[in-house]
Amino acid sequence: MDLSYPHPGFHFLVVFELLPQFPYDTRWQEVSGLSVSTEFESWPEGGENRYAHQLPKSLQFGELMLKRGKFMGSGVLHWARKAMEQFEYKPVNLMISLLDEEHLPLYNWYVTGAVPKRLEIAGINAGSNEILIESLALQYQYFKYYDPASVALDAAAALSGSVGVSF
Repeated sequence: MDLSYPHPGFHFLVVFELLPQFPYDTRWQEVSGLSVSTEFESWPEGGENRYAHQLPKSLQFGELMLKRGKFMGSGVLHWARKAMEQFEYKPVNLMISLLDEEHLPLYNWYVTGAVPKRLEIAGINAGSNEILIESLALQYQYFKYYDPASVALDAAAALSGSVGVSF
């Protein structure tokens, strides 16, 4: 794949850590909610009335939404139902990987401390011939982004710091 072009986002994999999973537990129709924003605090400076300094306060992470066609039996859904029905919440980590045509990861998002927040089954309608869609909303602590270029830059920065070279 030519790395100088944007990559299509339709070939991906979602792998949950430490959960018994069936092969189709890694296959989802849609993943959304990988977002982070910074909350700022306004701090006025004494004697300066024209503006206030905006200081970063904390990071806010979005709600991760996974959607797919409904399957019989699923380790991920068993984990989610156990949390919702029995109030037994067990945080798990998961990896979302965008794959190339060779099924190798191009980009990875490592999500930590995910717990089920909402489980939803799309409407059932006798007048339509549509696949039944299930949605799983997850609340998570944070995510880390990995791709070959950023890993190489982080390694180069770490090496340059040890020899006194700045990037």
